Amino acid sequence: MRIRIFVLLSLLAAGFTSRAEPEWTPLWNARSLDGWTTWMREPAATSDVPGLKRDADGKYAEPLGSGRDPLKVFTVVNDVDGRPAIRISGEVFGELRTKGTFKDYHLRLQFKWGQKKWPPRDAPETARDSGLLYHVHSEPGAEGRTWARSIELQIQEHDVGDLYAVGSAIAVRAKVRPGTQPASYDYDPSGEWIFFSQTQGSAGRCIKQPDNEKPTGQWNTVELIAFGDESIHIVNGKVVMRLHSPTRINGDTPSLVTSGPIILQSEGAEVFYRDIEMRPITAIPAEFREQR
Repeated sequence: MRIRIFVLLSLLAAGFTSRAEPEWTPLWNARSLDGWTTWMREPAATSDVPGLKRDADGKYAEPLGSGRDPLKVFTVVNDVDGRPAIRISGEVFGELRTKGTFKDYHLRLQFKWGQKKWPPRDAPETARDSGLLYHVHSEPGAEGRTWARSIELQIQEHDVGDLYAVGSAIAVRAKVRPGTQPASYDYDPSGEWIFFSQTQGSAGRCIKQPDNEKPTGQWNTVELIAFGDESIHIVNGKVVMRLHSPTRINGDTPSLVTSGPIILQSEGAEVFYRDIEMRPITAIPAEFREQR
C-alpha cells in the first residue's frame, strides 16, 4: 500500500512539474511593422520634411501625426549583428504602438544603442533615450501630449529600469537619495510606499536599483511583468523595481489601469529592438516573486 501511494504521489508530482508554461508569442514578426502604428510630433527645424508647415521662425507648425513617416524614423533592418531588428532613428519624438491591448503578461525584448543623436538631445553629454510605455490609456497626441498617459519603464543610458509615471500615478517602495534637492527617490524594498506622478511640476520618477545595464553598444534584455495591480521591471535578469496600483488620473475619479497597448519611444537617439515577445500569465512567475 505504501509503495502504491508513493508511486501515485510521484506520478502526480511529475504531472505538475511537467506542465508546460504558456508559450512566448512574438509581438514583432521580424519582417515588417505590421501590428504596430506610428505617431510623431513636430520635427526639429533642422529636419527636412517637404510640405510640412513652418512658422515665421522656421519651426514646424504641425505634427507628422499618425501613419506618416517621411523621415523613416521607424524601419526594419535585416542585419544588425546578423539578425533583423527594428531601427528607431530618434530624429523625431514619437511612438511605435502595438495595435493590440494586453493584460496580465510577461513581456521581454532586447535593445541596444546606435550611434546617431538628434536635436534637441544631440549634445555629447546627453544620454541616449528611448522608453517602454505600458498600460497606455490615451490616444496618440491626445491633450497635446507627446507621450501618451501610461507607466514608463525607462530605457535611457545608465537609467534602464527607472519609473516615469506619465500622466498617471503608481506606488513604489522608495527612499530619498541623500543630498538631492529637489529630492530624488531610489527604489528600496525597505522604504515607505510613495505614489509617483508626472504632474504639477513633479518628475514622477523613481530610480531603479540596482543598475544592471550593459555598456553602450551591447544588447540588453528588458523584461516587464504586469499582473493585476502589480508590475516588475527586470534588466538583464535582475529585478530592479517592483510597482503597485497603477492609476489613471484623467477621469472623474482616479481608477486602476491594468491593461493597454505597448509603446516604444523615439526620443532623440538611434536604438535597435529585437526579440519582442510576450506570454500570458496567471500569477507572478516563481523566479520573480518577492521573498518574504
